[in-house]
Amino acid sequence: MYNTAVIAAPARFGTILQARGLRAFADGLIAVILPVHLDRLGFGVVAIGAIVTATLLGSSLLTLALGFSAHRLRLRRWLLLAALLMAGTGLGFAGLREFWPLLLVAFVGTLNPTGGDVSLFLPLEHTAIAHLAADTERTAIYARYAFIGSIGGALGALAAGALDWLDTLLPPQTASACLFLAYGVVGLAAFLLYLPVADIEAPGTQTSTGLGPSRGMVWKLAALFSIDSCGGGFIPNSLLAVWFFQHFGMSVAAAGGIFFVIGICSAVSYFIAVRLAGRFGLVNTMVFTHLPSSVFLILAAFAPNWQLAVAALVLRGLLSQMDVPTRSSYVMAIVQPAERPAAASITAAPRGLAAAISPVISGWALSLSAFGWPLIFAGTLKIVYDIALLHQFRTIRPPEEQPAKSRQNG
Repeated sequence: MYNTAVIAAPARFGTILQARGLRAFADGLIAVILPVHLDRLGFGVVAIGAIVTATLLGSSLLTLALGFSAHRLRLRRWLLLAALLMAGTGLGFAGLREFWPLLLVAFVGTLNPTGGDVSLFLPLEHTAIAHLAADTERTAIYARYAFIGSIGGALGALAAGALDWLDTLLPPQTASACLFLAYGVVGLAAFLLYLPVADIEAPGTQTSTGLGPSRGMVWKLAALFSIDSCGGGFIPNSLLAVWFFQHFGMSVAAAGGIFFVIGICSAVSYFIAVRLAGRFGLVNTMVFTHLPSSVFLILAAFAPNWQLAVAALVLRGLLSQMDVPTRSSYVMAIVQPAERPAAASITAAPRGLAAAISPVISGWALSLSAFGWPLIFAGTLKIVYDIALLHQFRTIRPPEEQPAKSRQNG
């Protein structure tokens, strides 16, 4: 059933999960530090929003290019290139001070202001997991992958408080630049992790291709995911931190602590999502956990104090990310194995492109008022996405949810 790549699956999973944890820590750290560093360089909220947009836009275009060419290249080679690009991104942000050079590095690099994972690594590692995992284990492994990502991101956000200590030792700009150097070091560590790994291929003898019979479903999913991501783009952690700073006068350490708690809540929810998906199905789990989370997001905008705002966001964190492992598992399950690299990239890239539109609008809105308009915009779009996803895909089931007789006939 599987080729020789699957024999070493546990070792491959270990490498993927280690790399994910390291990158997540760096992403969580930088998502909080980015607006602080740019503010120290003299940039306003609109300029910060533009740089955040550039990071999302560049990552999306690179991921889209991967979707059309990944079937011609090996997964390992792409992973190594992405790791080197991450190292270069950290070095660029640590050394540059002017807006336009930083905007260019943000566009071509791997910087992730969301605290999640919107980088080139995501479709590559998702494809590798799908190739190595059995259908009945796939969602659980994606949950472990997402769990480690959330824990790493939460710890990275908490570590952002180290900036206060560095400020006592170094000039402010140099102190925050050192943390971008740490981001680059993590990229080198990811490179070293993937360097000795053999390549990972699709099950069977068929080589990867572009999209085939699943083309229509993949593009429809990509469009729906784009609506969700456009909503999420209004509230990347970097700009949510700006809202905390402006609206409630929070410190960097306090904001990092809040993102840590939210990240822990999200991490716990992934394993609950696996159980829910086993009982109610992947699509139902995605929709009926995501809908109430969007309501909590809207409520946070109207909170009269930071305590209630944080409470609403924590409740959202318990629910909003249950669709992460289930969504990844669903996409990989309903396409042919040979289509997985293209499907993973094409469903990821438009999400980033859509999310790239929103931060500039959020930055503009926050420059006019400290009220949480970005949270309202985000929650509303996400509710639209949930309803549309349920309507379009409630009858399309992955192999493990189909009756045993249908699986045997297939």
